[in-house]
Amino acid sequence: MTVICVSGIPCTGKTTLARKLSKQFNYKYIDVNKIIKDNKLNEKYDKKRRCYIVDIKKLNKLLIKLINAKENLVIDSHLSHYLSKKYVDLCIITKCDLKVLEKRLKKRKYNKSKIRENLDCEIFDVCLNEAKERKHKIIEIDTTKRINIKWIKKLI
Repeated sequence: MTVICVSGIPCTGKTTLARKLSKQFNYKYIDVNKIIKDNKLNEKYDKKRRCYIVDIKKLNKLLIKLINAKENLVIDSHLSHYLSKKYVDLCIITKCDLKVLEKRLKKRKYNKSKIRENLDCEIFDVCLNEAKERKHKIIEIDTTKRINIKWIKKLI
């Protein structure tokens, strides 16, 4: 059984990459946003940041149950790197050129402060640093342009 988590700042290409990986390697795709919604893991709404606050401990418990089902998984979320390294074989962090990222965020109609926050998180490698703190086996992938994923299988 292999578990790959795909994490990164919103609009850096996590979902596109995760779906390609799951299809290429015939792994089950896990949409964490759907799990959060289906299991009502949103604690409250942050008006200033215009987003829901997620209970990470409850989310991780649900993800660990899925992992314990002994299937090959690709977990798609900017929260997936919060899982303990003992459950994850590979953590892929998506990265994107800042100008391209800004265009993608604007296309999704993010407000100015949310765009700035996400660009700052990308500049300071927040997801990457948090994954490092959890001692994951990490690879970074620049998703600014189209990518070839076939070589990833060698890393697992």
